[in-house]
Amino acid sequence: MSNTVMDLLQRKLKEQEDSHIQALAGGAVVDYAAYRELCGVIRGLQTAQREIADLVRKLKDEDDD
Repeated sequence: MSNTVMDLLQRKLKEQEDSHIQALAGGAVVDYAAYRELCGVIRGLQTAQREIADLVRKLKDEDDD
């Protein structure tokens, strides 16, 4: 998979994360359950971004060898 695709995917995930963080900071949650769900979504997006970054590094290291 090319770096362009990975970059695009990471950018889209970051946009979603930022949107959810803004909603959280802006008081868009109505109760504790919604707060927990939104925090879980943010945590999942961050995990996905880290996994993609790790994969990109691994693929780059393999290309360098």
